[in-house]
Amino acid sequence: MNDLFQFFSFSDPNVRYVTLGTMVLAATAAMVGSFSFLRKRALVGDAIAHSILPGVCLAFMVSGSKTPLVLIIGAIITGWISLLVIDGISRTTKLKNDAAIGIVLSVFFGLGILLLTSIQHSGNASQAGLDKFLFGKAASLTKDDIITFSSIGIVLIIVVLLFYKEFKLISFNPDYAKVIGLPVKFLEFILATITVLAVAVGIQAVGVVLMAALLITPASGARFWTHRLGNMIVIAMVFGALSGFFGSYISYVAPNMPTGPWVVMCLSILAIGSIWFAPKRGMLAKYKIQAENKKKILVENVLKLFYHLGESSNNFEAERSIDELLATRDLRKIELNRGLQLLRKDNSVRLKEGNWYITSKGLNEAKRVIKLHRLWEMYLNQRLKLEPDHVHNDAEAIEHIITPELEKQLEKELNYPIKDPHESIIPYNKD
Repeated sequence: MNDLFQFFSFSDPNVRYVTLGTMVLAATAAMVGSFSFLRKRALVGDAIAHSILPGVCLAFMVSGSKTPLVLIIGAIITGWISLLVIDGISRTTKLKNDAAIGIVLSVFFGLGILLLTSIQHSGNASQAGLDKFLFGKAASLTKDDIITFSSIGIVLIIVVLLFYKEFKLISFNPDYAKVIGLPVKFLEFILATITVLAVAVGIQAVGVVLMAALLITPASGARFWTHRLGNMIVIAMVFGALSGFFGSYISYVAPNMPTGPWVVMCLSILAIGSIWFAPKRGMLAKYKIQAENKKKILVENVLKLFYHLGESSNNFEAERSIDELLATRDLRKIELNRGLQLLRKDNSVRLKEGNWYITSKGLNEAKRVIKLHRLWEMYLNQRLKLEPDHVHNDAEAIEHIITPELEKQLEKELNYPIKDPHESIIPYNKD
């Protein structure tokens, strides 16, 4: 508890710098990464991150300084070169984009390791700390770092706000953007530039190895919460900031825990939680919808059993045994019992002395399902010219999802037919 109070008091300057720095880095990377995610260029961020290492080393070798701005300039240069090389390989050879990314990533990263090793053996006393670019150095961020990163973050936000509509369009439909006359190449250049800039800044927190996670994971999690790009970017930035905050807190209360990897772990927890628990697009929501659809199909199929038996005997009110119901349709006994219990709760069927009979409520619902089935059979037969013996299976599948609007349209289109292609009566009253 003492550590908790000390952390949230932010009385320690190092705590302030580390927490604010990781939050800014993660949020800005999440903002730019949302566009990379939507453009299906997730691995490009990984390639840029690995390609930045030789730029950092070369900037240090030329300037002899570890000033963040100098190192970022070197990182931007090699990051941009890596993008040009990836694009050149994809355009001029038969290699696909993923192969080009793999080649550039490994070659540039290998060059970076060679340069870093050379610097470490050069005897230059000021080279200490350059290896932190491999795994991040969030726990040692300074006030100067925060000023630099915040300035770059503000620039990134301004650029995204200025070109938001254009970035949105080229992310979803670049061909349409070309048709209406937008300078797509120029916009892609700007978007690639801010991506390189975000990666160059972000590696200060998590290093080149984990930078792709900082870029893509927030957007991946945010995508499950909304269909709107603006909301998605905001949610991704919130995820990034929260991960930076809690990653800093964990590394504070457990000094042996590195900040960068814990930021990524927190991001992963948020993304996995979004995948499972997002209200409309999460896995649990989808499982719930699937379960409800299965239940709907089951009860409607059971109601159809009663209708077909009543139609054949001209007695819809008769009591039916389980065996009689099972003989009508290919349905397992356990499924039939479950469907009957669900319908009983809804007062659509009732049990009397071991036999089941359908209520007026259940009969009306059964007529609706049968009507939809036979209307669709008639539509397939009349409009698509399918033979009557080829329409039943399609109607079995579609009858459960026909909306009331489509039902009215079918009635009007078919001029309220009395019988289906099999000469069975379509049970509805003409308005």
